[in-house]
Amino acid sequence: MPLRRVAVFAGSTDALTPAYADAAVRAGRLLAENGITVLTEGITTGLTETVTEAARAAGGTVVHMPRDPVMVEKADGFLALPQGIANLDELFQLWSWQHAGDPERPTGLLNVSGYFTALLTDESDASVERFVRESQRGMLVVDADLESLLRAMADFRPPETRRLHPRDDL
Repeated sequence: MPLRRVAVFAGSTDALTPAYADAAVRAGRLLAENGITVLTEGITTGLTETVTEAARAAGGTVVHMPRDPVMVEKADGFLALPQGIANLDELFQLWSWQHAGDPERPTGLLNVSGYFTALLTDESDASVERFVRESQRGMLVVDADLESLLRAMADFRPPETRRLHPRDDL
């Protein structure tokens, strides 16, 4: 599925680590250069602002959406950069919504400097205990390289959903 509109979730505070700010600039620029509209919640601070400013500077389009549900509805995919707890909450909501009924749109995690590594390690441990199924884990596209991540998101195919046990839904 082509990515025409990507909802970006990033920290609303300034990056303490230069690599995060660099990744935000690169993300905005690369999205714009590929003709991808950046959708945000309208936050005008931190890494979110860095992404939007870079996209605009590269001639791209940025659309501020009034509410998450509207942004989610309009997006072809979701891109998460390093962020705080409020955005992590949104990320987990997106992840659960994707599994629940709309698995056609990828959620990409830009794993800058291993930011999401601990989260993914913890998630993998949960999958061993069957709290997170392989099909649910497969809804996330993770890469430290932005170009590879966007290609993987564009080529995304939802994992086959299978039940681990016939009584899982009880």
